Amino acid sequence: MAKTSQLLTRRHMLAGSAALGVPLVAGCSLPLPGGPGPKLYTLSPKSTYPESLPQVNAQLLVEEPVAASGLNTARIVLKPNPYQIDYFASVAWADRAPNLVQTLMVESFENSRKIVSVGRETTGLRADFILKNELREFQAEYYDRDTGSAPDINVRISGTLIRMPQRQIVDRFEAEHEMTAASNRFVDVIRAFDEALGKVLSKLVRETMTGMAQIRQ
Repeated sequence: MAKTSQLLTRRHMLAGSAALGVPLVAGCSLPLPGGPGPKLYTLSPKSTYPESLPQVNAQLLVEEPVAASGLNTARIVLKPNPYQIDYFASVAWADRAPNLVQTLMVESFENSRKIVSVGRETTGLRADFILKNELREFQAEYYDRDTGSAPDINVRISGTLIRMPQRQIVDRFEAEHEMTAASNRFVDVIRAFDEALGKVLSKLVRETMTGMAQIRQ
């Protein structure tokens, strides 16, 4: 009789769980709510510089770039025309675009091997200089193109170099690079982003190092 009662109780539990939609088996094989997440992409820092890049005995803090709300996201921006912002589906940057760019800036300065120290403004490093930035363009543009054609990639960053502790503006500069992706395949779009950002980072590093060197002489 006790065994019959246990079987009935177990049947009631199973029926109740099914009615509530509760999974009866836990494990990694269960699908995630909402389906799989987007594919994540990152870009590479600049690593080669001309021999003429000056050596600077200074410590630099790189601030996270300011960006408009449409760019201040991990989603990868595309613009079908100059007035509209859209995003590629099912893909994203590995971090918010401003934070991703800041990380690559810091690594690009480090790769120059011609500066004493460089870090984010959140590290608490005593700064001789601060580099403020604005991410103004960071998108694929399909202006006046068919949907099957390759986009133009546009990356533009403005920088302001500030001497500390005087908070004196040493220099202002802007770096921009536009190029057409090799094809409309997304892998070629990402490659074009990487190349365009590399050109911009290279100019930012050169301009910043030159500005600091002139002050430290």
